[in-house]
Amino acid sequence: MADIRIGNCSGFYGDRLSAMREMLEGGPLDVLTGDYLAELTMLILGRDQLKDPSLGYARTYVRQVEDCLGLALERGVKLVSNAGGLNPAGLAARLAEVATGMGLSPSIAYVDGDDVRSQGYPGALTANAYLGGFGIAAALAGGADVVVTGRVTDASLVVGPAAWWHGWQPTAYDALAGSVVAGHVIECGCQATGGNFSGFADVERSRPLGFPVAEVAVDGSSVITKHPGTGGAVTVDTVTAQLLYEVQGTRYLGPDVTTDLTSIRLAAVGPDRVGVTGVRGFAPPERLKVCVNELGGHRSSVEFVLTGLDIEDKAAWVREQLSPALTASSVTWSLGPLPAADADTEEGASTLLRCTVQDALPDAVGRAFSAAAVELALASYPGFTMTAPPGSGTPFGVYRAEYVDRSAVTHTVHHADGRTEVVR
Repeated sequence: MADIRIGNCSGFYGDRLSAMREMLEGGPLDVLTGDYLAELTMLILGRDQLKDPSLGYARTYVRQVEDCLGLALERGVKLVSNAGGLNPAGLAARLAEVATGMGLSPSIAYVDGDDVRSQGYPGALTANAYLGGFGIAAALAGGADVVVTGRVTDASLVVGPAAWWHGWQPTAYDALAGSVVAGHVIECGCQATGGNFSGFADVERSRPLGFPVAEVAVDGSSVITKHPGTGGAVTVDTVTAQLLYEVQGTRYLGPDVTTDLTSIRLAAVGPDRVGVTGVRGFAPPERLKVCVNELGGHRSSVEFVLTGLDIEDKAAWVREQLSPALTASSVTWSLGPLPAADADTEEGASTLLRCTVQDALPDAVGRAFSAAAVELALASYPGFTMTAPPGSGTPFGVYRAEYVDRSAVTHTVHHADGRTEVVR
């Protein structure tokens, strides 16, 4: 059976908007994925939904699909992403509206069941289990041209299409583990092609870095590459760097398989082509990881610029002046490194004193804080200035990991024809 060519066009919510078109036009693909979710992103989407319950998905994905849907359909490329975030049904409906407005009629499916707030997380803004790839596989098997999901693991965006293409069963652990490795390598986009890479000096940088492609074989082995003519590089070193990203041990636990990272073998098999072989897999853990985000309160900060002589005395004085006016439950001061003596420039002779306040209530970090800081402008240390006036305060979130029994999660595929399918 032929390998499946899976490209990636997004490593996070905010990645290069033009990447979807670049990937579709740059070379042959069977599936184009996009990873838009992170723990912080789930918090951002949760705050979006507090303002408008119809939101909760990555809105930039709508813009990308609007620009590229016709091209993807023309070239027979399936679009798979986790841009659904907290509201995959809402994103699927919005994409259907966009397609209709363009005179197109793609089959759009969505996958949900990851929202587990009802499973005992009172007060949580978001609580989402990390689902595996077999919901995506079922959606593609049902004829979907576009699949959007909620919180699946990043690698599941590759595992699902590979399992569909090759017909893998849930116990094909070695093959599944191989696709997890391929998915982990390409999930962060250009980090696999030279982005955030310590050897950047040797990377081709005259053009924008290309996004990665994984060619996944029936046995789960793969070749990591990129489209010809794009910037960056795919080498054993760039792939290794991404493989070690966010890895904490030799057993990489996922919802579909446990991957033995010590079994991976990498080898250059051509220019910008790295082969990934030998990957071994075992049964997945009994429980699923859950991303829980809670609203932690409100916070604000101000930065004072201290210049010249007696830096520590200046810092102590402004702290003595401001501290009595602060009512927030948490106050944190931090002083930057002391400048070198006899600096050549004013900037070189300066450092920053930061005051950060946090409280459950917004008033304690709002005008009461900002006004107290600004009122010192003509009554404090010589050369008083701030990097910017303090703002009105913003909400902040607190993330924690939890775990849930698989039986508590209903991994569900909503097909374009209205059918629903539960992934067992």
